[in-house]
Amino acid sequence: MLRVVLTGSIATGKSTVLARFAAQSVPTYSADEAVHELYAGPAVALVETLFPGAVRDGTVDRKALSAALGAEPGRISELEEVIHPLVREKAFDFMDRAEAEGHAFAVMEIPLFFETGAKYSIDKVVVTHCDPEIQRQRVLARPGMTEEKLDLILSRQLAQDEKRARADHTIDTSGTMDDTIAHTDAVIEALREEAMS
Repeated sequence: MLRVVLTGSIATGKSTVLARFAAQSVPTYSADEAVHELYAGPAVALVETLFPGAVRDGTVDRKALSAALGAEPGRISELEEVIHPLVREKAFDFMDRAEAEGHAFAVMEIPLFFETGAKYSIDKVVVTHCDPEIQRQRVLARPGMTEEKLDLILSRQLAQDEKRARADHTIDTSGTMDDTIAHTDAVIEALREEAMS
C-alpha cells in the first residue's frame, strides 16, 4: 500500500482536496482532526500541566491556549513536543488499518509535514498550492485573523515554492472548485496507477 501525505501552506485548499480523496473512497486521515480529538481526551492533562488555565470543562480551550501561546510564542515547541508524537501514533494506526483492509493507498493530511514530519514513513507527497495573493485573501477572511498573525504563521512554514519542489504531485487550487476537483482526480488516478506498479 502506498502511504501518501497531503500537505501545503495555510489556506491552499488541503481540506477541500482531502474531502475529494474521501469522496473517491480513499481512506483519509487529518492531523488537525486528530488534534481536536486529543484536546478532548488524551492530551488534556499534558496541556493543563504546560499551560495552566488552558483547559475548561475537561477539554482544551483552543482560544485560551492560543492566548497563552500568543503571550509566549517561544513555548510553541513545548506544546509540539507533547502533541506531535500523539498525532503520529494515531496516523500510524490509521495507515496500518487501511493496509489491513486492502486499500491501494491511503492519505494523511499533515499541514506541517515538511516542517515537523521527519519521523513519518511515507511513499508519496502531494502538495496543494495557490497564488500567494489568493492565499492571503483566504486567510484574512477567517475570523480573528490579522496581517500580523498571518505573517507569523507564514514565517513558521516552508515557502510554497519549496514545498512544490519537494512534492511527487501538486494540486493548484487557485481556480474554481471544479478546477480543483479535476486536478485532484488526476492525482488520485496517478496514485492508483503508482500503487499498482
